[in-house]
Amino acid sequence: MDLKITATSPEHPAALLDLPWSVPLEQWPDERLVALPRGISRHVVRFARAGGEVVAVKEVGEWAAVREYGLLRDLDRLAVPAVDAVAVVTGRTDERGEPLEPALITRHLVGSLPYRSMFETTMRPGTIKRLLDALAVLLVRLHLSGFAWGDCSLSNTLFRRDAGAYAAYLVDAETGQLHPRLSGGQRSYDLEVARVNIAGELMDLEAGGSLHPSVDPVLFGREIVERYDELWHELTRESVYPLAKRHYIDRRVRRLNELGFDVAEMQIQSSPDGDAVTFLPKVVDAGHHQRQLLRLTGLDAEENQARSLLNDLETWMVSQDDYAPGDPLGARPEVLAHRWVRDVFRPTVRAVPLELRGSTDTAQIYHELLEHRWLLCERAGRDVGLEAAVEDYVRTVLAPRQAEFGK
Repeated sequence: MDLKITATSPEHPAALLDLPWSVPLEQWPDERLVALPRGISRHVVRFARAGGEVVAVKEVGEWAAVREYGLLRDLDRLAVPAVDAVAVVTGRTDERGEPLEPALITRHLVGSLPYRSMFETTMRPGTIKRLLDALAVLLVRLHLSGFAWGDCSLSNTLFRRDAGAYAAYLVDAETGQLHPRLSGGQRSYDLEVARVNIAGELMDLEAGGSLHPSVDPVLFGREIVERYDELWHELTRESVYPLAKRHYIDRRVRRLNELGFDVAEMQIQSSPDGDAVTFLPKVVDAGHHQRQLLRLTGLDAEENQARSLLNDLETWMVSQDDYAPGDPLGARPEVLAHRWVRDVFRPTVRAVPLELRGSTDTAQIYHELLEHRWLLCERAGRDVGLEAAVEDYVRTVLAPRQAEFGK
């Protein structure tokens, strides 16, 4: 059988052909390899340079390699944090013509570390909690996408520092299954596997003297279940708000943003008590809000400004009579966004006297207005509206600010 490389991109096969596929991975020469920390794996795994990038090569049976390759591509399509599938190599033989195991190739996740490398210096309990928080967020995201992991553990995860927190990425999808929707039993099974695996991995570190003495492996194993349950409840619960309590929607969106989730859609359903708002969360990459705002409105803003403006746009859109996502007769999001810029954003910014704005750009002005409105709504226990927020913002924030700078 001839060597066959199935790759995600046309440029990959040429770069991968230069690697020594006729040699067992365990025997690849050092000049072909890249010295990077490796986690524990049931398979032989090595890092190598292919063209201009570093890839992880894992020897595994053909059926498993092809299946995992497909699952990783599905996770990429669903925007779930996981290593990128690059290629599957089959038809490998050594110099004597004896068959060698196929290989799954994934792109090295820059800046990431396996958990054992992170415990080379004893981690404080608070840092370990942030690590497990990241893993709980990853598991929730997988489950929301219909992915049952089957072997959730620290060993099957890569961690990357994200400011004061961590971001977790799935690195081994070998045992995973993708479904349209997971049952409660499937989610519970994944959680129990995670609890047992994490407790065992922390016990292993404890035995090797790499665990902080105050850390109880069993309790920390339970904590990831508690963190997961908290996240799952917040992300999937249906909220019912009276029409006069529109600012409660803002509060819910802010809570989701703080947890690291973006609200991709909001559905409004009529109910006897008011409007039932169901949030369908979707986690997005850095810069997503900037790109989304620019695409929809033409407004160019910083990421946090863009998130704030998009949240307001989304809340406004669902209040429009012709908002009907998925309905060909409904207004397209671009049309509604243009209307929001024309009828809401521009008039609101223009209501702020030019001489009081200084060098502050319009996106920041609108963001500050939204923040001010939020504070007023919380204080009043009702939605005060943009007009009243602008008036109060100009009088209590901008005017004193100008007076202070004018001294």
